[in-house]
Amino acid sequence: MSEKPILPNGGPIEPVPLRQALEERYLAYALSTIMGRALPDVRDGLKPVHRRILFAMRELKINPDSAYKKCAKIVGEMMGNFHPHGDQAIYDALVRLAQDFMVRYPLIDGQGNFGNIDGDSAAAMRYTEARLAITSDLLLEGIDQDTVDFKPTYDGSNKEPVVLPSAFPNLLANGSSGIAVGMATNIPPHNAEELCNALLHLIKHPGATTQKLVDFIPGPDFPTGGVIVEPREQIIEAYETGRGGFRIRAKWDREDTSRGGYQIVVTEVPYQVQKAKLIERIAELMSDRKLPLLGDVRDESAEEVRLILEPKSRTVDPVLLMESLFKLTDLEVRFGLNMNVLSAGQVPGVLCLGDVLRQWLEHRIETLIRRSQYRLVKIEHRLEVLDGYLIAYLNIDEVIRIVRFEDDPKQKLIETFKLTDVQAEAILNLRLRALSKLEEVDIRAEHERLSAERKGILALLASEDLQWDTITDEIKKTRERYSKKTDMGRRRSSFGEEPDVEMDLDQAFVEKEPITIILSEKGWMRAMKGHLDDLSRIDFKQGDKMRRAFHASTTDKILLFATSGRFYTLEPSQLPGGRGHGEPVRLMVDLADNHDIITAFVHEPGRRLLVASTAGYGFIVPEDEVIASTRKGKQILNVSEPDEARLVIPVEGDRIAIVGENRRMLVFETAEINEMTRGKGVILQRFKDGGLADARTFETAAGLTWVDSAGRTFTLSLVDMTDWIGTRAQAGRSVPPRFPRSTSFGPTFKKLG
Repeated sequence: MSEKPILPNGGPIEPVPLRQALEERYLAYALSTIMGRALPDVRDGLKPVHRRILFAMRELKINPDSAYKKCAKIVGEMMGNFHPHGDQAIYDALVRLAQDFMVRYPLIDGQGNFGNIDGDSAAAMRYTEARLAITSDLLLEGIDQDTVDFKPTYDGSNKEPVVLPSAFPNLLANGSSGIAVGMATNIPPHNAEELCNALLHLIKHPGATTQKLVDFIPGPDFPTGGVIVEPREQIIEAYETGRGGFRIRAKWDREDTSRGGYQIVVTEVPYQVQKAKLIERIAELMSDRKLPLLGDVRDESAEEVRLILEPKSRTVDPVLLMESLFKLTDLEVRFGLNMNVLSAGQVPGVLCLGDVLRQWLEHRIETLIRRSQYRLVKIEHRLEVLDGYLIAYLNIDEVIRIVRFEDDPKQKLIETFKLTDVQAEAILNLRLRALSKLEEVDIRAEHERLSAERKGILALLASEDLQWDTITDEIKKTRERYSKKTDMGRRRSSFGEEPDVEMDLDQAFVEKEPITIILSEKGWMRAMKGHLDDLSRIDFKQGDKMRRAFHASTTDKILLFATSGRFYTLEPSQLPGGRGHGEPVRLMVDLADNHDIITAFVHEPGRRLLVASTAGYGFIVPEDEVIASTRKGKQILNVSEPDEARLVIPVEGDRIAIVGENRRMLVFETAEINEMTRGKGVILQRFKDGGLADARTFETAAGLTWVDSAGRTFTLSLVDMTDWIGTRAQAGRSVPPRFPRSTSFGPTFKKLG
């Protein structure tokens, strides 16, 4: 019994390697997504779905001056003829084109519920109506004059435009966003008048730099307004590379209330921020006590945005309050710039601002030439017909005789009056009542007018300067239509700078109070109120004692250095109070069981630290680089077992003294030590036995100082320390007389008790 064939008609079955099949199919999918879905065309700034919506509405004659039509009708027409995808996807795209809070210059004029800035969705398509907006007229202008190519629709039953003529710089004016395969695009909207000014400058100066273009286009113009606080240098760089971003802040004002109080009124929110979710987020932060400066938030919006923020008390600085909100909420967002578009509808790539404008101008020139050539053909055809009409008028009786009595009147007319086929056909198609209107004066007047137009078109096609003059006039008309003096054209987003707030926002929420940090030998830590000088009464667990005690404040950062070479950062708020014995450091940070804390100290921004291991290796690290943001800490000094990190000291001089466990000391210049942010470091001192014991940096003029166990201070001048001065990585000589038996120079960070 034969097996049933797998394929119809028994085959054939061709084996294909799985890798090849996947590559080919995935590549086809990727190209389809990039070119047919996610990336806009640089010429009209539209994706296929948006282009098809506008074209379908034009085909339905739903123009700006016509009546509104149900969105369901538009979606159905488009889905059946042009876009074989889900009706909801089509409707969502249509809705977005009508939302004035999402699109700077709406392409569709909607009637009904099309959603709002709070994030509410539009009503179902059966309830809403739409028609083309005035801006869409510019995008479609001349589409029936052979200005662009057409291609078959998905089922081959109709044709759709490859690109729109686009007499409006839509890509930059309305922006675009999309995610393709392996690439994405994100372009903010801009002001149309500013774009037109830049285009006019670019026509006169084709080699204009991005910096010059930014004089005309200072930045995006978002439909919801907001304040752009990105520095000009960053804006220029973003436009130059096609990648970057713009920080947008809500626009706010202080409004005084009774009894000397005030409230903050937010009138504009950043682009694409849903107001309802923004208020919800602020309320959550307030309940979590992460906004201690804010007392209340409420929404008083009607047609215009009006968000009220009440401070906790009248003494709260409004600038500081808003800075805290900008940091923690979407009252400040960053809109990324990624001008990844399709050039000529085929090649995806990231373009700079100048290239985007130039390619739009090139498209307009091509559109102008094709439109002129189309008109020229029409004029020449009409002139040919008029010549025939003129001959017929002058010989009307003979023409009538030929038509009445000849068997082949068309051929007889051609032979008798030397007419062309077109002229003879036109004469034969004349209605009798039109004969009375065939006056020679009218025919000649139309002939002269069309001949003059033909001459002008030929001159236009032959002169590049005339072509640019025509494009210039068109851009000037667009600029006038979208002037900043009009309600639609006025700039909505403003520019500003971040206020110079010296206070750290992280510390602003914490009242600055003096505290004393206590670290015990067994690694228990606590923070006691006030700056204590007498530590004799501090209790410890049995068998434990003092290791480190130092003054700090509640706004400081506490740095801990471990034998693993890691730095840890603690906030004083994380430390238990002075009641009791504190808590183990291991509960606050992720410290390995085989390592211990070497020391703890207050962070001083801008200071430099020397870190060193027992093997004698070390380097200098900026203290700002050791700040850790997680419990895991930050690995700075790399050590290999059995070696460990031994010390961290501040770099406060031009020389350094190193002493080993073998009680040999070496002095050399601090400049010989490398400055790094992480690593093993360089050898500081060589040891035949033992390892590094201690180090001290000092100024040459002040001399080397150490403190013995009895608290006495000794100083060695430069002349006295000649025997110990050398270069890095030497073994050194035996320590000076009266050097402590502990082989230590004494405390380097300020210690109490």
